[in-house]
Amino acid sequence: MEDILLIGGGGHCVACIDVIELEKKYNIVGVIDKNENVNSSILGYPIIGTDDDLPGMRQKVSRAFLSIGQIKTADIRARLFHHLKALDYVMPTIISPLAYVSKHAEIGVGCIVMHGAMINANVTIGDNVIINSKSLIEHDSVVEDHCHISTGAVINGGCHIQAKSFIGSNAVLKERVSVPENNFIKAGGLYKG
Repeated sequence: MEDILLIGGGGHCVACIDVIELEKKYNIVGVIDKNENVNSSILGYPIIGTDDDLPGMRQKVSRAFLSIGQIKTADIRARLFHHLKALDYVMPTIISPLAYVSKHAEIGVGCIVMHGAMINANVTIGDNVIINSKSLIEHDSVVEDHCHISTGAVINGGCHIQAKSFIGSNAVLKERVSVPENNFIKAGGLYKG
């Protein structure tokens, strides 16, 4: 297994750890988080530093994964993604073995596809995207960079979700709608465009 650093130690990190452990491709060497959390741990994995330590850690670990969530804004995730890229970290895409991803779908780098999610044929997912548990992305849909598709959301066929958008839990997008950049679709809503 390849060593990997997790960046961000909140609730989303806990869910990411569960997927990474089940996927069995990466060995989590530690978590990067806020200074006040250093020397504590998350699910047994030590918090070993802060963002300031990332340049030095690149000498020892070549892979990193963003394990901070996204609700109100994608700006922090997007900034950190570009920072890791500039430091030449490899950012793999993590896919739960309990998810379904069509062989005819394309997924960018630094994404996570969580337990029970389904990504069907001819779907394109950008970079640094969260496809959360039990969400459904139907055929011919596009999800651009830095989006979060929350738990149980349904993205019907032919939808286009522009960059940095958030689709809330159990939200439903009517087929062939476009969601503007930086948009926020609340939980449980029906989005008709």
